[in-house]
Amino acid sequence: MAEQLALDLPLAPAMGRADFIVAPSNAVALAQVDAWRDWPGAKLALIGPEGSGKSHLAHLWAEETGAELVPARELALADLPDLARAGRVVVEDADRIAGYGEGERALFHLHNMVLAGGGRLMVTGRSAPSRWGVVLPDLASRLQAMATAELAEPDDRLLSMVLVKLFADRQVTAPATLIPWLVTRMDRSLAAANRLVERLDREALARGRAIGRVLAQQVLDEAV
Repeated sequence: MAEQLALDLPLAPAMGRADFIVAPSNAVALAQVDAWRDWPGAKLALIGPEGSGKSHLAHLWAEETGAELVPARELALADLPDLARAGRVVVEDADRIAGYGEGERALFHLHNMVLAGGGRLMVTGRSAPSRWGVVLPDLASRLQAMATAELAEPDDRLLSMVLVKLFADRQVTAPATLIPWLVTRMDRSLAAANRLVERLDREALARGRAIGRVLAQQVLDEAV
C-alpha cells in the first residue's frame, strides 16, 4: 500500500492555566510564580532542565499578568525603556547570554529599570544564576540575589498525563496500555513527549496504521 501524504501542519502548544498539568515536580514552582506580588526583591529566577515546563509557566505568568516576554537572545536589540514600562517582564533563556557582553549589559539595565519602577522581573534558565558564568560583576551579583523557583524533571505521573493530553489535542486515539509503556522508554522531558506524539501521529498517518507498540518501537528506534 502506498504511504499517504502526511501534512506536517504546525500545532501551536496551548499555554494557558488549564493546559498546565500540576504534579509534584512543578507544584512548588507554580506556587512561587503565583505569589509574584511577594517575590523577594521583586524578582524570580525560574530554573529547570530542558523540557521541564519553564516556557509554559513563564508564558502562563505573562498571560495572566500582562507581562512582556522577550527571549534573551533578542535583548541587546530590544527597546529596554519600553519593556520596563510594562511593569512586568520575562526574559527567557537568560543563562544563554552569559559571556555575551551586549546581552549582559542589556539585562543589567533592564533589571535596574524594572525594579526602579516598582515592577517584577522573571528570568528563566537551566540552572541557578550562580552557575551561569556571567562576566559582568554587577549583573552577576543581582542575579545571584534572586530567589529561585525550580522545576524538576517530570515524574512518571506527569509524563503520562502529558502524553494523554498531547494525543487528545491531536484527536488521536492511543491504547491506554501504550502510555505507561512509552513512559518507561522515552526521553524524560515534556519536549520529548511533544516530539514523540507528533512523530507517532505523522507516521501513523503516512503509513495508514494505528498507533500501537509496534509503530511506537519503530519511532523510538529511529530517534536513537
